[in-house]
Amino acid sequence: MPHLPLASFRPPFWGLRPSRGLPKPRPLSTQSEPHSSSVSRRNREAKQKRLREKQEALEAAITRKSKSPAETSKAWSPKEIVLYEIPTEPGEKKDVSVPLPPAYSPRYVEASWYPWWVREGFFKPEYQTRLPQATGETFSMCIPPPNVTGSLHIGHALTVAIQDALVRWHRMRGDRVLWVPGSDHAGIATQAVVEKQLWKEQGVRRHELGREDFLKEVWQWKEEKGGEICEQLRALGASLDWDRECFTMDAGSSVAVTEAFVRLYNAGLLYRNCQLVNWSCALRSAISDIEVENRPLPGRTELRLPGCPTPVSFGFLVSVAFPVDGEPDAEVVVGTTRPETLPGDVAVAVHPDDSRYTHLHGRQLRHPLTGQLLPLITDPAVQPQVGTGAVKITPAHSPADAEMGARHGLSPLTVIAEDGTMTSLCGDWLQGLHRFVAREKIMCALRERGQFRGLQDHPMVLPICSRSGDVVEYLLKSQWFVRCQEMGDRAAQAVESGALELCPSFHQKSWQHWFAHIGDWCVSRQLWWGHRIPAYLVTEGHEKDDKDCWVVGRSEAEARQAAAELTGRPGTELTLERDPDVLDTWFSSALFPFSALGWPQKTPDLAHFYPLSLLETGSDLLLFWVGRMVMLGTQLTGQLPFSKVLLHSMVRDRQGRKMSKSLGNVLDPRDIISGVELQVLQAKLRDGNLDPAELAFAAAAQKKDFPHGIPECGTDALRFALCSHGVLGGDLHLSVSEVLSCRHFCNKIWNALRFILNALGENFVPQPSEELSPTSPMDAWILSRLALAARECERGFLTQELSLVTHTLHHFWLHNLCDVYLEAVKPVLLRKPRPPEPLQVLFSCADVGLRLLAPLMPFLAEELWQRLPQRPGGFLAPSICVAPYPSAHSLEHWRHPELEQRFSQVQEAVQMLRALRATYQLTKARPQVLLQTLEPGEQGLFQAFLEPLGTLSHCGAVSFLPPGAAAPSGWAQATLSDTVEVYMELQGLVDPQTQLPRLATRRLKLQKQLDGLMAWTPSEGEAETQKQQRLSALQLELSKLDQAASHLQQLMDEAPSPREL
Repeated sequence: MPHLPLASFRPPFWGLRPSRGLPKPRPLSTQSEPHSSSVSRRNREAKQKRLREKQEALEAAITRKSKSPAETSKAWSPKEIVLYEIPTEPGEKKDVSVPLPPAYSPRYVEASWYPWWVREGFFKPEYQTRLPQATGETFSMCIPPPNVTGSLHIGHALTVAIQDALVRWHRMRGDRVLWVPGSDHAGIATQAVVEKQLWKEQGVRRHELGREDFLKEVWQWKEEKGGEICEQLRALGASLDWDRECFTMDAGSSVAVTEAFVRLYNAGLLYRNCQLVNWSCALRSAISDIEVENRPLPGRTELRLPGCPTPVSFGFLVSVAFPVDGEPDAEVVVGTTRPETLPGDVAVAVHPDDSRYTHLHGRQLRHPLTGQLLPLITDPAVQPQVGTGAVKITPAHSPADAEMGARHGLSPLTVIAEDGTMTSLCGDWLQGLHRFVAREKIMCALRERGQFRGLQDHPMVLPICSRSGDVVEYLLKSQWFVRCQEMGDRAAQAVESGALELCPSFHQKSWQHWFAHIGDWCVSRQLWWGHRIPAYLVTEGHEKDDKDCWVVGRSEAEARQAAAELTGRPGTELTLERDPDVLDTWFSSALFPFSALGWPQKTPDLAHFYPLSLLETGSDLLLFWVGRMVMLGTQLTGQLPFSKVLLHSMVRDRQGRKMSKSLGNVLDPRDIISGVELQVLQAKLRDGNLDPAELAFAAAAQKKDFPHGIPECGTDALRFALCSHGVLGGDLHLSVSEVLSCRHFCNKIWNALRFILNALGENFVPQPSEELSPTSPMDAWILSRLALAARECERGFLTQELSLVTHTLHHFWLHNLCDVYLEAVKPVLLRKPRPPEPLQVLFSCADVGLRLLAPLMPFLAEELWQRLPQRPGGFLAPSICVAPYPSAHSLEHWRHPELEQRFSQVQEAVQMLRALRATYQLTKARPQVLLQTLEPGEQGLFQAFLEPLGTLSHCGAVSFLPPGAAAPSGWAQATLSDTVEVYMELQGLVDPQTQLPRLATRRLKLQKQLDGLMAWTPSEGEAETQKQQRLSALQLELSKLDQAASHLQQLMDEAPSPREL
């Protein structure tokens, strides 16, 4: 079965607006009434007019090109919200004895189930070992710990939906499952949030409070606000073992972080050195690579930056002249995008083979601001084809320049301070100025001194601190660094050897490239909130020299002992001062797979569940988080932390934009689950930290996307929509309308179960599935389709292709069960006495179908499954959460591929008859049908399905026309295949005089569309394909109209004249 994301079957739009379409007309019959009264004739004509208008509206919709979302979206209207109002204590089982509400209501369905699941312990591995289907295998996974500062967005919801579906499948399968919840302390983000709150509410800065009191404020904030993420996870139905919840700043994690630091230090993999780091002047801290947003600028661009009263320009190249010493008319022109670093220049470099500067090798240049002599050096790293081929060297503020400076023994000059102001090395005229204010002053000075040689637009990539919005500065700082080369080589080798699998495999290239070029990792952060570095500076009691004396220990006592051994002095005579910095948040996150299980203690959880079975996360975290987990996990535990990494795509909006608060497209999953009014969405924007300009833009975009808010979609619909996108493609473009379509799918399942439960009645007793062997071809067909669905779902879960699972389930429930079998079985159930076999088949479809669905739609599946009659004997699972997942092997006896193949031809006949009915506007009439087959075997194929063929095509009796017999007069004819003709009765059911003009009008319209399409020249290959598809569709429709007109004309010609009557 081919599988595509469900989005393939839905209009790709983001917002939702009311439809401007026509009201749905009532069904009507077009049966001819030659002697009707003038009133009935007018009624009939009015009805036919409405039908024509509807048909025209549909045709216009098909041909409409590139309309806005508002114009192409289908209507939605608020649905009636049904609440579960039976008194139920949290943790008690929901009362399912009451009848189902008439329509699906997410709030009713989702009420009370989750607390009961948790109280019963269904999510704990200890419970699963008692299940009769227990396999003895283990499946363990940890949630990527979200930042405690905020709330989950739709990208987090994708992670949860995928992980929970996999976890629930393994649990139902009988594996011993552990899914560990946790959250990250998010050092920079949390400290920034609390600092803003303190200033807003108390008017104090953290330095006024002091470190200890400030940390008390942060912990208090965490206790008050940090639970929001857990509530969101519960709302999403995440089946986490909450008794094992951990936080990256709790006591166990702190022990693990300290132990990891000490072990890495003792192994020579941690050292302190003065090196260039990413520095945020606004935060006054080093930041990690992942917190640096490399923003491409096409040319001159103005940006508003923190601490700058006016916008600052970037994306230009300043040309500066460096005079050659001793030659008054000679100069070397250098281009720079950072004139503010000119005071820190220590050399000018050219390529050794650049003939333009060969005569200047070994010469010295005059600094354009200070007049100091600078060497002109040669280095093969210089790109002679870029700019003038000469570059200024500023080792203290450029990673590339630092490498070149080290090769040539150049001493760096730090001219920008931690706060972004110019240092004393720049001279009194610049000292203390903000770096971008100093930039303008430097450019003015260059002009005054005649060293300015021009300014031009220049595309560039600007590093921005994602936490503060400030431009990242590169500063030389004494920090702690992790040596990554050796550990990185092992991580690269793990993927190359196949010990670690990355899925999709195309991520292997990025992995290998990153580790081949990995540098050492700066883990120091100048913050107060975080794991304080367990390193101590010996400030007194050791011989002074040029180097500081640092020691590391799990405690101060251990560090003091290390200091005594290092200095040869008694520990009591030494004065130790602990490093005030904290560790990078990613350091503790890298330990999460094993620290969450109790490492460094040898706990039972660590023994049973480590290494993890799978890591599932977003592809954006592959290198910064996954790579570091692999490095530290392998180093500290001797094992890979997991053997497989499943990476999903980034979630973007309908327009392909990244989710961003400033764009107004960040969605809280709860807003999609419960629905939200536009006013509430706008209020959330105002409560954020956007500046006025960003707020206005975001509010306008939000109002355009969601003019009437977001409709209530429910958790199950959101999860199903998210899982319907494969992990193997590009970015995931999600629309709320897609989730709403999945809600409609939920309603379809709801109605199917209401029908089935009503049919089963109160005294129904299910048969064991292995005893069910239907004799009816339709019963056998649906069970075969059900067995196939089980096989495809099993394959999808085993390969972790959830889009295959969602497509399979969508196809079975909607197109096999609801559209075909339930419709075909309705007349059978009306027989007296009612045959028992279809009831057993209905029960099996509901039971197996809901268990197949449960990992993806847990609330809906539980609500409906609990109301099914229990099979007698054997294990009665208390919840669908722990009921056995249907296996392909257990249902193999239902598979009949040949029967499915035969019925597919019957379905083709159904579609053809429905098309004929639509062409001739037969709405109420049930025309007779004749099948004429040339092959004797084909008659037997249709013979078994004559009744469902008539039922599904909304026709009357279906019989056979003998081979070679003449076509009946006054019947519509259509060719099903080379050997099968289909005839449908028209005589007395249509009025040719009314229908022929209508067909002519419709044909004229379609011909105009065809002519217009023929004259249109598409610009792209995809558009050309669409054009050809549309041309084929129009030509086929015209052919059908011509054939219909011919049949109607034949009816008119054969009709008796009034004189003959």
